[in-house]
Amino acid sequence: MNFTYNETQQMLRDTLARFLADTYDFETRRKMVASDAGRDPGIWRALATELGILGAPFGEEQGGLGGGAVENLIVMEQLGEAIAIEPYLQTVVIGGGALKAVGGAQADALIPAIIGGDAIIAFAYAEPQGRYELNNLRTTARRDGGGWVLNGHKAVVYAAPWATHLLVTARTGGGMRDKEGVSLFLIEANAPGIVRRDYPTVDGFRASEIYFENASVPGDALLGDEGGALPLIEKIVDEATVAVCAEGTGVMRRLHAGTMDYAKQRKQFGRAISDFQVLQHRMVDMFMEVEQSASMTLMATLKLDLPDAERMAAVSQAKAKVGKGLKFTGQSAVQIHGGIGITDELAIGHYFKRATMIEGQFGSVDHHLARFERLTIPD
Repeated sequence: MNFTYNETQQMLRDTLARFLADTYDFETRRKMVASDAGRDPGIWRALATELGILGAPFGEEQGGLGGGAVENLIVMEQLGEAIAIEPYLQTVVIGGGALKAVGGAQADALIPAIIGGDAIIAFAYAEPQGRYELNNLRTTARRDGGGWVLNGHKAVVYAAPWATHLLVTARTGGGMRDKEGVSLFLIEANAPGIVRRDYPTVDGFRASEIYFENASVPGDALLGDEGGALPLIEKIVDEATVAVCAEGTGVMRRLHAGTMDYAKQRKQFGRAISDFQVLQHRMVDMFMEVEQSASMTLMATLKLDLPDAERMAAVSQAKAKVGKGLKFTGQSAVQIHGGIGITDELAIGHYFKRATMIEGQFGSVDHHLARFERLTIPD
């Protein structure tokens, strides 16, 4: 199994890293987060038109760069290093992944819009009672003539305030926790009957509570087969989980690097605290967490096309490892910095917040350890 990037992938990583270093410094990010919009749309446009980054995982026949999951990993890790608030995960990884899997007229129409920066997709899947169970749904969709009517509530929908489209899971049959009867819809974000309450998240992103109140959508909003979308949803969530692991690796790299720099400058008893052996050991442990997480994430990425059980087990291994690494690295960074480590003025506090959020995104450590156990240990 090849663990090295090819020349094109290295170029993608280096190009994005240079762009983010030039345009996404910490103070610029702080101003964007504090603005009314919560972002700078020009950066998303530049990623699309100047760099072509949004086409990284799409086929050349669709106008993309011909990449796939590894390209998503590369992009997400760099976005993590900058704690960038761009909706790449929601739009390209999740929305684009669903469209690639289903194909058809909607994919042909919308994938070029994603690549061009004209479409932003928010994934409306989580519900207050659902925890991490993708089939635990109260949101319903019923047929109405040639279209559908949606009712329900989706919680913490990242990027929804900026979205042109919503990717929505809803129940078209069965009971609240049944695996059958789950469907997937791609609808315009301004469709009649959609009520949105926007708010900032603790890590600087924007999200929404979305309420469907007899929201009418056209018949072709349904992606895939009616009532049989759960396997597709599980696959795109696994792809998103690995992408978040890559982002977490980037966050950990900066937590470690920032802590190293601070320890060389901060003096105690007339010496830089980086000279103290106990702190050297802690920072080496942080480095090991970063490298192990990177390896686990790449391994899981390369297994995304395996049969469901193998894919899911690899993803859960990676997410559990990255979740533990984020907690250890984040807490160690704050401890070594002291009280200043959690202030708004210092970048390390913002990385710590994002690390904390990633720990629980698409499943906590305990959730993924339990899923791995179910998949690999016979009854």
